Amino acid sequence: PTAPPKGWTPKTVVEYQHPLEPDGKKATGVALPPTYSPRYVETAWYSWWERQGLFTPPASVPGGDRVLSLVLPPPNVTGSLHLGHALTVALQDALVRWRRMQGWSVLWVPGTDHAGIATQAVVERWLWQQRGLRRQDLTRSEFLEEVWAWKQRHGDEILRQLRALGASLDWSRCAFTMDPGFSRAVVEAFVRLHEAGLIHRDRRLVTWSCALRSALADVEVEPRALTGPTALRVPGCPQPVTFGVLVTFAYPVEGGDGERLAGPVVTPPLPQHLHGRYLRHPFTGQLLPVVTDPTVEPARGTGAVKVTPGHSSPDLALARAHGLPLLSVIGDDGTMCPPGGGWLQGIHRFVAREKVVAALAERGLYRGTQDHAMTLPMCSRSGDVIEYLLKSQWFLRCREMAERAREAVTSGRLQLVPKFHEKNWKTWMDNIGDWCLSRQLWWGHRVPAYRVGVPSAGSPPEHPEGLWVVGRSEAEARAAAAFWGPPRPPYTLADPDVLDTWFSSALFPFAALGWPEETPDLQRFYPTNVLETGSDLLFFWVARMVMLGQQLTGRLPFSQVLLHSLVRDSHGRKMSKSLGNVIDPCDIIAGASLQVLWDLSPSLSPQNLSRRQFPHGIPECGTDALRMALCSHNVHGDDIRLDVGTALSYRHFCNKIWNAVKFVLAALGPDFVPQPPEETVPQHPMDRWVLSRLVQAVAECGRRMEALEVHGAIAAVHHFWLRSFCDVYLVGGPVHLSRMVLSVCPTRRTLLSCAELGLRLLAPFAPFLGEELWQRLPRAPPAPPTLCLAPFPDAARLAHWRCPKVEAEVAAMQEVVRTARALRNVFRLGAARPPGECGGWGTKWPRGYGGELPCPIMPWGTQDGCQWVGGNHWAHDGHQG
Repeated sequence: PTAPPKGWTPKTVVEYQHPLEPDGKKATGVALPPTYSPRYVETAWYSWWERQGLFTPPASVPGGDRVLSLVLPPPNVTGSLHLGHALTVALQDALVRWRRMQGWSVLWVPGTDHAGIATQAVVERWLWQQRGLRRQDLTRSEFLEEVWAWKQRHGDEILRQLRALGASLDWSRCAFTMDPGFSRAVVEAFVRLHEAGLIHRDRRLVTWSCALRSALADVEVEPRALTGPTALRVPGCPQPVTFGVLVTFAYPVEGGDGERLAGPVVTPPLPQHLHGRYLRHPFTGQLLPVVTDPTVEPARGTGAVKVTPGHSSPDLALARAHGLPLLSVIGDDGTMCPPGGGWLQGIHRFVAREKVVAALAERGLYRGTQDHAMTLPMCSRSGDVIEYLLKSQWFLRCREMAERAREAVTSGRLQLVPKFHEKNWKTWMDNIGDWCLSRQLWWGHRVPAYRVGVPSAGSPPEHPEGLWVVGRSEAEARAAAAFWGPPRPPYTLADPDVLDTWFSSALFPFAALGWPEETPDLQRFYPTNVLETGSDLLFFWVARMVMLGQQLTGRLPFSQVLLHSLVRDSHGRKMSKSLGNVIDPCDIIAGASLQVLWDLSPSLSPQNLSRRQFPHGIPECGTDALRMALCSHNVHGDDIRLDVGTALSYRHFCNKIWNAVKFVLAALGPDFVPQPPEETVPQHPMDRWVLSRLVQAVAECGRRMEALEVHGAIAAVHHFWLRSFCDVYLVGGPVHLSRMVLSVCPTRRTLLSCAELGLRLLAPFAPFLGEELWQRLPRAPPAPPTLCLAPFPDAARLAHWRCPKVEAEVAAMQEVVRTARALRNVFRLGAARPPGECGGWGTKWPRGYGGELPCPIMPWGTQDGCQWVGGNHWAHDGHQG
């Protein structure tokens, strides 16, 4: 078997002490531990940042109020962070920390979503497992008490995880979508939309989840394509149900002397003598009229279409056109209703289907089955098969709002990044329908509508359900009812339904800032600048925020939307519990053994935790390594394949930086007097080269961050630290870094400038490691108290370090090194076989090098005039090799 990578071998975890200063800051006067430990580095800093108020924007900033405001997509309050959340946090926090270091006034608003369906389902399962209770065994108020108690016990877990990821959120403004202030905003939004004629009540076919006993939005339905017979598990059904099969049977023709109308028997078009006749329902005896309609295509199938207006949108339109009765045979819970026949009442709909087929066969009406390719609508929340039921619900007209949202993207006022999402945006807005807002749940925002009692029996024709009024309170609703009916209506009944969770979530960018009141936060920080979220939420959430934001505030809620791709596993598969490939980001941060992973995450299958990939479980990588691994992916392209090995490689990168800064600290010594890094004047060619490379990294990082290309920014930082500073400037063995030359002040200033500015570049992506090392570097006064507030490097202020000539010369030198190493491999040279045995040879410096540049590393055997620098590496002191 393939040996596991060296990095996966578990090591003994050393617990280092981290003494604190009186203000809670980690004491940095003690020596650094000998080896990099993410557990040591990432301890104590976040709580100190939070206590210092570093994440709260100042009242004003010098040089004008440059503002960055954004909201964190609120995760479900009872959930836990997954890697999609971690990606959003890493990307947003990189942007937030970068702007904060640039002196901007930054507000990043945290929050959690009450997640109506998800939370209610979790609590219902808990009640059943712990107490053997169903929701229906409790009153509504008793059940809501249980949900709030659950929220108090578990709701803070996700906030703890956000802190563990280093998210620099302003916790003083943390919002919960069921907070009193947020709830007032939800009611106000509903009332205003109703007053504008956009919210109305209607009896329509809705997408219905029988498992949840609630209506769903169309975007919550996942179509599943079936090519033929497929057995699926359906919630509430005792046995698997086969789909993708078409059953054909015959109807007796009333007065037809035993004539049967059978699907595959009648030749299209439908015979004229059947027009206006009736078919008899084989079970209920009900007469079914035969009608003609131009929408039926005679050339397809039998030319006859069975119409079920209570369960199909096209059939409903046809039935209304012909005045046919509207019957529904399936109840809210997925069992059969009386109109379907008393012998089926109360039976699960798919069990009833089998009984119907058997009964048809007994009556001689069964004609067989055939394979049938179909698309099955599935509930994304429960996995149930969607039914279409006639229900009276509240709907939001979206057409006009969608046209404005479409125009915002077309005109460029709203930018979608990457741009290829614009096509889907326009298509969706052009084909949008009304949004069903009602949900038949107990947990959520109650619909602020009231049914008004009328004094006479029955309801007036214009109000078949009775009179419904909308109000911010019951008193306001009664006042509105008095306008339409008697001055003192006998009673008002509050609508028992709640609003779709996405309705309240769509208000988050402005409701979290105090809307509908004109608060100082709303005036200063709304609209927000940018939203970063998953592309799968483009229509669930982003589109609705845009529509409601423009409708209710008159402004777009943000001007840029950065959409990241779907996070997949290393094999390119979507992460899901059914596949057993879901990994908790906290397990990557803290590490977890195989046994712990299986105990805590039963969904992780042994195949996904193979001995080759995870020989000892997941190693401790740390927050900084995970953040950099996430930020390193190009989120603008294809789906993101996340491998734990990527996080481990960035842990090694952190170790590289750790050792480099330890070397710098040792080289500076206790007597070194720092000056502002920008004032460093390099003398040695390699000093000029490394500072020139630093300027290039600063420029590239800034350019990429401005373009929201975070992966390009982290690549520039990674390349400078690893390839320029460590591999060439420090590890490459240049003679000028000998102890004698290190006593020269310009070289030590170069070391400090590279380390100090390099850590500033690193800070948005690896804030813990950056703070730990930066706090130990000598700094010229006045210096900020934390790296979080240190100025981000500005390429324009460092332009005097650019030195293209030296960069070209070192590039040529590196080519010599690559050639020498290639020759070493070709001739198998080493200490045991010096090049003299091969006839001798040498290289000359390119023209113009003179005596300034150090000789390259010569990775072959011993040579006269060479100095051993470690291993099989020798550095030549002259100008020829």
